[in-house]
Amino acid sequence: MAMSERCEQRSRDQHPCFHGKASARWGRIHLPVAPACNIQCNFCNRLYDCVNESRPGVTGRILTPSEALTTLSRLLQQRNDIAVVGIAGPGDPLCDPNRTLETLRAVHAAYPGILLCVSTNGLNLSGYIDQLADTGVTHVTVTVNAVDPYVGQQIYASVTVKQQTYRGLEAARILLGRQEEAVVGLKQRGMTVKINTVVLPGINTGHISAIAAKVAAWEADAMNCIPLIPVHGTPFAELTAPGDVEMAYIRKSVAVYLPQIYHCRRCRADAAGLLGGCAANAQGGSAESGRTE
Repeated sequence: MAMSERCEQRSRDQHPCFHGKASARWGRIHLPVAPACNIQCNFCNRLYDCVNESRPGVTGRILTPSEALTTLSRLLQQRNDIAVVGIAGPGDPLCDPNRTLETLRAVHAAYPGILLCVSTNGLNLSGYIDQLADTGVTHVTVTVNAVDPYVGQQIYASVTVKQQTYRGLEAARILLGRQEEAVVGLKQRGMTVKINTVVLPGINTGHISAIAAKVAAWEADAMNCIPLIPVHGTPFAELTAPGDVEMAYIRKSVAVYLPQIYHCRRCRADAAGLLGGCAANAQGGSAESGRTE
């Protein structure tokens, strides 16, 4: 099959992470070109170099933009089910925006029919909405774990803006304000926006409905409630991950505000292929395809 046939124009409803019906047929690739992060979350240790662990923020190695394009080209020669190219870390794609934007521009130029997606904490997002739109990005995921700064200060150890680091209540307020500005701006540009919310028992479990109501007012399109994966060496390492029954209750209770995502696999930052089962990672090794975008 010719390369052009593999890369015909994809429709927005073929994004497997945003649309459950698409996930059985259409795959994605995450290109791990974003190593740095501008937020320190209390559930994240930033140790991304892992071959066997399958969770968000993990990759075998960081790719340069040119390596990312080569990796994508090789994958597209092997498969005709890739609908989306995403950048989801292992850090935040807009902490070092030049690497992300260079990669997106190169992908869009080479394969203009493929969907482009970015997953971000939203801290720097509002300043790059126009550039993301110009590169062809149609889908953006923003992680919002609190819409009350008093809750947020329990989740975020620090946020850094223009080399200035903030902590506590001030940090949470800064992040929330920037997330609202970003989501509203994305919708004004016609992008599809998904909100990821990490469910943290004893921290924000009673706050998920407030998050859903707030982001619905920002006109987000869908919400993905993600159960915490406790990570060794973090302040939240001893928290117990919410179980299936608790997650089902939370999703049902907030579905009145926004459509819920039920098929998320909490993918690695170098995941490639279909969401279900096993797939090669972006570096060509073996990795479980499912764990966020």
